[in-house]
This record gives sequence, C-alpha cells and structure tokens, in this order.
Amino acid sequence: QVQLVESGGGLVQTGGSLRLSCAFSGRAFINYAMGWFRQAPEKEREFVATSDRSGGTTVYADSVKGRFTISRVNAKNTVYLQMNSLKPEDTAVYYCAARFLVYSDDPGSYNYWGQGTQVAVSS
Repeated sequence: QVQLVESGGGLVQTGGSLRLSCAFSGRAFINYAMGWFRQAPEKEREFVATSDRSGGTTVYADSVKGRFTISRVNAKNTVYLQMNSLKPEDTAVYYCAARFLVYSDDPGSYNYWGQGTQVAVSS
C-alpha cells in the first residue's frame, strides 16, 4: 500500500516562498507519476502540477505557471513543490497524490493521496 506524507506548509507573506515535500513509501516510486493539488475553504480540489515518472515532463495549472516548480528525486522517493511569489489566493491545503504509470491533471484519476499540508499567504 502506498503512503504519502506531505510537509513544509506554513504561513508566509505575499511574495514569499515555500517548498513542500512529499515522501512516498510502500511501492516502487519510479512506477508512479506524481501530482500536487490544493483545496481552499468551500472550494473544490484543484490541480496544481504534475510530473511524469522521470521528472522530465511537467504540467502546471495556468494560475501557478512561472511561480511553482514540481520536481522529484527518485533516489529519495520524494516529490517537491517549490512555490515562489506566493499570493493570498494560493492559500489552501496542499495535497500530493500518486498515479500509477501516467501523469494527469485529473484528481479523480489518482490512486493515492497524502493527508495534506496547510499553506497560508497573508496580504
């Protein structure tokens, strides 16, 4: 069974940066595409970024393109989300998710989810 544990959330001022980490365990990490999603209060969960199994292909939501970077270190079974130039509208619980073989921006297609980490951006 895959387990995902996020860390790195917190409170930051507008324009600041945070790096989220997600530790993967339980199966072969190399077999899983990874994604980051977020959910703000009273809103649906939305796609943020996804990476293929090698990290060579990444896709971003338009709202974060140019500010956020997804990366993975397969030797460490870890995926990261570097978030720069943060805005108050980035405030949400951020979740990492794992999908067998193929990356996707559809949260419904992901097999495994972490517990989430809170990111709050003050104005």
